[in-house]
Amino acid sequence: MERNLALVALFAALIAALGLIPKFTLGFGVPITAQSLGIMLCGTVLGSRRGAMAVLLFLLLLALGLPLLAGGRGGLGLFVSPSAGFLFGWPVAAFVTGLVVEKWRGASLAVVAGIASVIGGILVLYVFGVAGLAVTLKKSGYEAALLVVAFVPGDIVKAVLAGVITAALAKARPQSVLSRA
Repeated sequence: MERNLALVALFAALIAALGLIPKFTLGFGVPITAQSLGIMLCGTVLGSRRGAMAVLLFLLLLALGLPLLAGGRGGLGLFVSPSAGFLFGWPVAAFVTGLVVEKWRGASLAVVAGIASVIGGILVLYVFGVAGLAVTLKKSGYEAALLVVAFVPGDIVKAVLAGVITAALAKARPQSVLSRA
């Protein structure tokens, strides 16, 4: 139990640390950051439940005002900003990513974790992100979906990285990849 809590806190800190990498803000107010890689890794390494818990801990700290998002942003206002849909989707994305890794045992871990990151960390997350953009920017679903196209290349790179990092971690320290325990 204590180990699980420590890992949840460690991965929440990983998401925060990835926020130190400079962001690139798009014209409609949503930045491109490295933090979505952290969301993917929460699922691929910790598994569905623990991964979602790590993200929820991060979001709680963010809501309390800690400046943990890229660019030093924090506070409740973020949850009504154009980024809100992505923030609300983060725990679901981590959960789905972890669930895919937990259930799919046939292929190499690098491939499974990479594909799981595309499914959970991109497709599922974009459903929330597009909905949030449509509501906050008063756009149609189609218009909001067109806005997120700018994220696709970078997110595919992050999904590949999540697969490679997860497989390398499993090779170096197999007991640390809880999604495969």
